[in-house]
Amino acid sequence: MLLIYKNNSYQRYVFLTSANSLSSSIYKATSNVTGYFNLREINDDLNARQASLETEIILLRKSLENAKELLGNDSVKIKPLANFQFITAHVINNSIHRDDNYITIEKGESDGVKPQMGVIDQNGIVGIVDVVSSHAARVISMLNSNFKLSCKVKNTSHFGALVWDGKSTEYAVLTEMPSHVMFHRGDTVVTSGYSAVFPPDIPVGIIETGYVDADGNFSSLNVRIFTDFTTLSTVKVISSPLSEEINKLENPNAEKDK
Repeated sequence: MLLIYKNNSYQRYVFLTSANSLSSSIYKATSNVTGYFNLREINDDLNARQASLETEIILLRKSLENAKELLGNDSVKIKPLANFQFITAHVINNSIHRDDNYITIEKGESDGVKPQMGVIDQNGIVGIVDVVSSHAARVISMLNSNFKLSCKVKNTSHFGALVWDGKSTEYAVLTEMPSHVMFHRGDTVVTSGYSAVFPPDIPVGIIETGYVDADGNFSSLNVRIFTDFTTLSTVKVISSPLSEEINKLENPNAEKDK
C-alpha cells in the first residue's frame, strides 16, 4: 500500500481526500464535545457581562434622577451614586412547594456574599440572603411566608409591602396600597428603593387584579411575578457598600444581641 501510495498520483489523491474528510469529521465531533462542556464557562461570562450592564443601567438611572432634581432646583446638590455590584452564582438547591421556601447558591463569604444581600435573576426579584458559609449561602425565597419587600407601582409614588400568600409560585400580593388610588391591570410593580437591599426600579411583576381590604382604607393587588422559580438556575447577589451601615443604623441592638 505504501508503494501504491508513493508511485500513483491518483491513489495518493484519493487517500489524502479521504483522510482529510475523516479528520474533518473527527475535529468537528471534538469541537462539538468541547463546545458542549464549555457552555457553562460561556454562560458564566455572559452573566458577568449582563451584571456589569445592569450596574451601568442603575447608575445611569440615578444620574438622570439627580440631573432632573438639579435642573428643577438650583439649590439641590447631586447625590452620590449608589455603588451597587453584582455577584453571579449558580443555584444548587431550590424548594417551591413549601410554606417557607429557601434557595441554596454556590457562592459564600469567600466570594463577598453576606446576609441581608438582595438576590435577583434576569427577570426580577428572587429573595434575600439569609445564612452564609465560606462557599455557599442560603437565600430566603420570595416564595416564603417571612419574605416582605417594599414595592411601588411604576411611575407613581404609591408603595406597599409585597408578600407571598402561599397559593401559587406565579403570584404575590402587594398590600397596604391606598384604596382611593386607581390601579390598572398590566401596571408594572417595581422595587421602591427604600432599603439598602435592592436598588430602586427593579421589575417585580405586573398587576392582574385588586380588591379593597375589609377596613376600606387599603387595597391589595395580585401581582404576577416575573421570576420563574420552577426554572431558576443562575442568580445575581446585589452588594452595596451602604447596606452594613444602614443595617447598623436601623438595628442598633443587633451587635449586642450576638
